[in-house]
Amino acid sequence: MELLVTFGLILALLCLFGLKSRRSSLRLPPGPLGIPLLGSLYQLDKKAPFKTFLKLSEHYGPVMTVNMGWQRTVVLVGFDAVKEALVDQGEDFTGRGPLPFLVRATRGYGLAISNGERWRQLRRFTLTTLRDFGMGRKGMEEWIQEESKHLVARLNATKALPFDPTYFLSCSVSNVICCLVFGQRFAYDDEHFLNLLQIIAKTIRFGSSPFGLLYNAFPGIMEKLPGPHHKAFGRIDELRAFMMEKIQEHQDTLSPQCPRDYIDCFLNRLNQEKHIPTSEFHYENLVSTVMNLYLAGTETTSSTIRFGLSVLIKYPKVQESMQQEIDTVIGPRYPNMEDRKSLPFTDAVIHEIQRLMDIVPMSLPHYALKDISFRGYLIPKDTIIIPLLHSVLKEEKQWATPWSFNPQHFLDHNGNFKKNPAFLPFSAGKRACVGESLARMELFLFMVSLLQNFTFSHAGGPDNVDLSPEYSSFANVPRAYNIIATPRP
Repeated sequence: MELLVTFGLILALLCLFGLKSRRSSLRLPPGPLGIPLLGSLYQLDKKAPFKTFLKLSEHYGPVMTVNMGWQRTVVLVGFDAVKEALVDQGEDFTGRGPLPFLVRATRGYGLAISNGERWRQLRRFTLTTLRDFGMGRKGMEEWIQEESKHLVARLNATKALPFDPTYFLSCSVSNVICCLVFGQRFAYDDEHFLNLLQIIAKTIRFGSSPFGLLYNAFPGIMEKLPGPHHKAFGRIDELRAFMMEKIQEHQDTLSPQCPRDYIDCFLNRLNQEKHIPTSEFHYENLVSTVMNLYLAGTETTSSTIRFGLSVLIKYPKVQESMQQEIDTVIGPRYPNMEDRKSLPFTDAVIHEIQRLMDIVPMSLPHYALKDISFRGYLIPKDTIIIPLLHSVLKEEKQWATPWSFNPQHFLDHNGNFKKNPAFLPFSAGKRACVGESLARMELFLFMVSLLQNFTFSHAGGPDNVDLSPEYSSFANVPRAYNIIATPRP
């Protein structure tokens, strides 16, 4: 027995020495050595792993190597390191990490996790098509204004009684992306639609749970073990079936000269290029890209608005100041995007809500498609790269009070709106969120419409609102509250 223990210790020491020697010879960024097989996984805060990265960076610096199980990972901490990588060396860092959960969910296809020529073709097409259908333009503004009317009507129907706003907000935001992608909106009481929204919410929660972290670290092992990941993938299959059903409906009614939405445009391109072997416009990429757009375009923005309402309930004087500014500038008419420049305080609050929420603290992982030279280090090919957006949105040298809600972060001494280059909730560079302009428009128009019509509160008062996330890993998921929407006179 003693011989076996001694042999085990020698083997472990050799592994650690080998890792250290290899790291030195490769000029890898510094970082904890970890232990064989697990790497530094055992050190991570399972409920908020990005907090561990932030703590480790105090010792190892803004560019560090952290082994996540078998996967070498380089973590970039702070605005300077993240900007230098994603913007200044943007071409080197365009790779997207093969996150096992997303690979399984999308079957390896679609825009979100693609690289190389597939990514270039799908991103260029998606950006162009969404813009053609109004993303960031007047047409999309009108869609959001129309949807905000439905949302206001639903909130009026609550009769100033406590209610959970989660699905009302999800319906409204989801209907905007549904108009772009499917060419239709759904009724708020459509049971199938509500079930899909529940699937999206549960999928995000699973991805941010300890089980989601374990699946991404050891997908092969987890596939063979029982656990909630099997239910999660079953729900995703339901979502996939819905996408396939909508695509089939579009195929059956397609008029090539009159595309109605994103799916029609993709089908047209698919038919045009079906004889080109290198074309990425095929059925599997269509299904998975539509899933990417639908999921990302629903949950992130609706969760941000929900978190925003909690913030305004927590800080009623801020809510009151926003309403005064909105009443003075807009009055009873519907808001439009031109109003934003005349509403600096409102704009600052919305930006600060996004900064404080920090919705995707670790961003989607990037990937070294080749050896990358960065700040005197070598990041070898096939290394996962995490731009820690949390460290940018909460960096002390970038924000006066990074851990508290403070709209003054986005206002100058004259009360005018001011930009901050460290405001990167949508990431930056070539892999920044394709729906950024749509999300910005939705946040502004929905929030202003809601504050025009209602004052929001909680039955237990502001002190009973906790702004810390309910789940915090892949995404920061805000806590759900029954709130009161009191119509304004």
